[in-house]
Amino acid sequence: MMPNSREEPFLSRATDGKVTYPPGVKEISDKISKEEMVRRLKMVVKTFMDMDQDSEEEKELYLNLALHLASDFFLKHPDKDVRLLVACCLADIFRIYAPEAPYTSPDKLKDIFMFITRQLKGLEDTKSAQFNRYFYLLENIAWVKSYNICFELEDSNEIFTQLYRTLFQVINNGHNQKVHMHMVDLMSSIICEGDTVSQELLDTVLVNLVPAHKNLNKQAYDLAKALLKRTAQAIEPYITNFFNQVLMLGKTSVSDLSEHVFDLILELYNIDSHLLLSVLPQLEFKLKSNDNDERLQVVKLLAKMFGAKDSELAAQNKPLWQCYLGRFNDIHVPIRLECVKFASHCLMNHPDLAKDLTEFLRVRSHDPEEAIRHDVIVSIVTAAKKDLSLVNDALLNIVKERTLDKRWRVRKEAMMGLASIYRKYSLQGEGGREASKQISWIKDKLLHIYYQNSIDDRLLVERVFAQYMVPFNLETTERMKCLYYLYATLDTNAVKALNEMWKCQNMLRHHVKDLLDLAKKPKSEASNKAVFAKVMVITRNLPDPGKAQDFVKKLAQVLDDDERIRDQLETLVSPSCSCKQAEVCVKDITKKLGSPKQPSNPFLEMVKFLLERIAPVHIDTESISALIKQVNKSIDGTADDEEEGVPTEEAIRAGLELLKVLSFTHPVSFHSAETFESLLGCLKMDDEKVAEAALQIFKNTGSKMEESFPHIKSVLLPVLQSKAKRGPPRQAKYAIHCINAMFTNRDTHFAQIFEPLHKSLDPANLEQLITPLTTLGHLAQLAPEQFAAPLKSLVANFIVKDLLMNDRVPGKKTTKLWVPDEEVSPETMAKIQGIKLMVRWLLGVKNNQSKSGNSTLRMLTAILHSDGDLTEQGRMGKPDMSRLRLAAACALLKLAQEPCYHEIVTLEQYQLCALVINDECYQVRQCFAQKLHRGLCRLRLPLEYMAIFALCAKDPVKERRAHARQCLVKNVNIRREYLKQHAAINKLLSLLPEYVVPYTIHLLAHDPDYVKVQDIEQLKEIKEALWFVLEIIMAKNENNSHAFIRKMVENIKQTKDAQCSTDPKINEKLYTVCDVAMNIIMSKSTTYSLESPKDPVLPSRFFTKPDKVGACTQLFTTGLCSLFPARL
Repeated sequence: MMPNSREEPFLSRATDGKVTYPPGVKEISDKISKEEMVRRLKMVVKTFMDMDQDSEEEKELYLNLALHLASDFFLKHPDKDVRLLVACCLADIFRIYAPEAPYTSPDKLKDIFMFITRQLKGLEDTKSAQFNRYFYLLENIAWVKSYNICFELEDSNEIFTQLYRTLFQVINNGHNQKVHMHMVDLMSSIICEGDTVSQELLDTVLVNLVPAHKNLNKQAYDLAKALLKRTAQAIEPYITNFFNQVLMLGKTSVSDLSEHVFDLILELYNIDSHLLLSVLPQLEFKLKSNDNDERLQVVKLLAKMFGAKDSELAAQNKPLWQCYLGRFNDIHVPIRLECVKFASHCLMNHPDLAKDLTEFLRVRSHDPEEAIRHDVIVSIVTAAKKDLSLVNDALLNIVKERTLDKRWRVRKEAMMGLASIYRKYSLQGEGGREASKQISWIKDKLLHIYYQNSIDDRLLVERVFAQYMVPFNLETTERMKCLYYLYATLDTNAVKALNEMWKCQNMLRHHVKDLLDLAKKPKSEASNKAVFAKVMVITRNLPDPGKAQDFVKKLAQVLDDDERIRDQLETLVSPSCSCKQAEVCVKDITKKLGSPKQPSNPFLEMVKFLLERIAPVHIDTESISALIKQVNKSIDGTADDEEEGVPTEEAIRAGLELLKVLSFTHPVSFHSAETFESLLGCLKMDDEKVAEAALQIFKNTGSKMEESFPHIKSVLLPVLQSKAKRGPPRQAKYAIHCINAMFTNRDTHFAQIFEPLHKSLDPANLEQLITPLTTLGHLAQLAPEQFAAPLKSLVANFIVKDLLMNDRVPGKKTTKLWVPDEEVSPETMAKIQGIKLMVRWLLGVKNNQSKSGNSTLRMLTAILHSDGDLTEQGRMGKPDMSRLRLAAACALLKLAQEPCYHEIVTLEQYQLCALVINDECYQVRQCFAQKLHRGLCRLRLPLEYMAIFALCAKDPVKERRAHARQCLVKNVNIRREYLKQHAAINKLLSLLPEYVVPYTIHLLAHDPDYVKVQDIEQLKEIKEALWFVLEIIMAKNENNSHAFIRKMVENIKQTKDAQCSTDPKINEKLYTVCDVAMNIIMSKSTTYSLESPKDPVLPSRFFTKPDKVGACTQLFTTGLCSLFPARL
């Protein structure tokens, strides 16, 4: 078949090597202008664009044109428009002639593709007029997968690498989704359809994931991410190989990205975890590396991978997770620190892993490194503040434990963390009732810290209370409601701590007021000494007393010089200062003392601490009024008690208890008619506790009532008289004290109460005796001279003969040693009140001229001798006998606190009283120890009474021994602190804790259980009792006190027992106890043999004068070898 006339010339030109141009296109050569060349090339582009793969004849016709366009003339043409049009033509040629390209030379193919790659750089400028042609070029080569032709070329890697680099360089935020998609299509076909991916090509992709590059070109990062997602399966072996070379074989030279391996692993994991299926086990190996820095890098990496929000790595790779947890115990501190920091993110993003983390965090909370313990707290608290459900109780307990850390920074973080959790979930109620219930213990724990010795801890508790527990910036009614329900839900110890806090703040306010008063006085040596003494007292109430001393001195000087600051401070410490006034005063003082030129001002910081402690930010007259209204709401049944989780009865009692405490610390704030009228209403209530609290409040706050509130007085007096005559015993007691504190003509009122009660006493009506005896007892103490004659007769005839010496009603036969108060017989209760009346009378009289003290002491010791059954008729029940033993012992302690009666207490009476601490009844031991402790803490009881605690070493109950030890520690500290603050040289014998040793030795020598002098078992008990005291006394070797104690014991062996100086057995016991004491000192101290700082003075009531000539040097304790085998 002959070709038609139109096709014949084209065919002939194609076969003879001549270039055939499309119709209307003249020859394209260097002889034409650039503009003409562009015009002709556009027509060629249009021709190729319209052709498809099925146009066989046209393909043949334009074959030479295709070859011509690939010549160096076009590929190296200087004009970019020409190059672009040629590239578009070449792209279409590859499309039309696919799968066989018209170019067979490998070099030519490389040139063409490198040329096309260079033209793709034009994609960078999206505003260019030619951008659509560049896009057409990209779309064409991507759709046809033109670059796949290069797979067979030796230089394919160079071509692909250049293409990838170009695309990653040109991609920018001006490109639309289509450009992005075509780039991904083009690059992914090379990876997915090729035989291999070179390291160089892999690097061009991965480099875009390195943080520095990622931040510079986010679009390149997104492109790399999309490419890796598309090619995950194909590229994974090459990625694995790269990490294997670097991580396992250490061949860092294989890639410039070797130093970024951990960053790359993280990014790849975030893109598609399947990319690292074979790499993650290598990380487990790296976690066990010997190189600290390498382990740290892997830990940081895995922290991000495990902690990422949607990460499932811990579940998917449990061995790696367990290996990572092991790093919590790493030897390298930065690694442990990194693990702890990671915990916060992990808890927040993966609550299911909290169980795994808890034990490791608990161990790290005891880490020797302060920073790690600190960050454990931060991690847990951060998670808890985000959502309380993220942390379990065990994690919160870790924070709780760290509030007692040895380092202040850790304690502070734990306390502030708990405080912020409490405010969010309890105060603000963000997590609902369940969350509030879960952390209800926090308020108690925070307040318990006030028991710590550190002033920093105590100050922080005060700040936490004012800012987090009862925020001072709340409106008054809301603030008092918050305080009311907080107080009602605190445990006993927390309540005591809060009360102590207010007491300390109040005391400091008084000290500052004293300093202000001294500042007004004329300067003299005496006033300067007084100012210095007051400065020292205030200093002890501030952090870092060493530095604070200079600052308080400076403040004292400022108060002398600056009248305005002095006036502001006077307003602040005034009892009538309101909360709003306090806020203004604090701002004015700090502003006046501050300086913009001095941003860090330690003096100002100290003043702020002081102002923070003394400013009444919670309580003023308005606050007390609001608090009483809140109590009244509970009484009326209109409060939100149940909603707040507090039974109404508990809320009322707690509210009144709170008011009672505040009446001690802020009495002036109660001075309003509204407040007093509300309290009058409480007096008339049936609830005994409510009325009792109201009476105590009146007693504390009513000093100005007669003159300021006469209408209240006229109503109150009959109520008080009625309570004193017929009310419950405790109300009767407080009614008498109210009258004493509030009314000027108290004697008249007292007489109106005393006469009818005195005359109506009837021993036959025991139940009606208790209140009258209570009232008469307090009248006897407050006005002993007014009722001197009738009281003496009352005690001798009625109390002793009619009441104590008679058992009218047989006691219940029971084996119990103790019963609750309500089960105690009326006769026993009356006898107890009779004993108390005698003691109160003596304490009121305060002299022993009539020898009433001696006879009372004999009566008390008779009760103790007879185990509580004074008549010894066997009619009393055991619980009643226990009560009377306790009453007698406590009465003796009470009398011993008054110097005139302490002098007449015989050693036998003292020893008998001491034995009550070993009473068979637990409650007797408990109550007696508490009374003993209280008297010693107030420095009212003489030092020999502290020795009684030594007998607690024999107590069978562990908690009683622990309590006794705490009492001893506290008493020793109180006395040492007192001696530091007061130059009480003349009182050394009665205050220096070391002087308790001779009293202890003497008491143990007279212990009735110590019968056989050399009995080993009895000596063991003596040793335990001595060590019980000596352990605490010798804990600090201040001023070489160990040598002083040794000297004291040696001196005792130069004396005789003053109680029985002629009894050889008693003296042998005394020396034997000394031997045991000496061996304890020698075995526990390394400085005992040094020279004693002072020659001890032994108490003459207990020991005769030393006889140094006939001193006893004999070792009496033959059993010491078995007691102290290492020493002897």
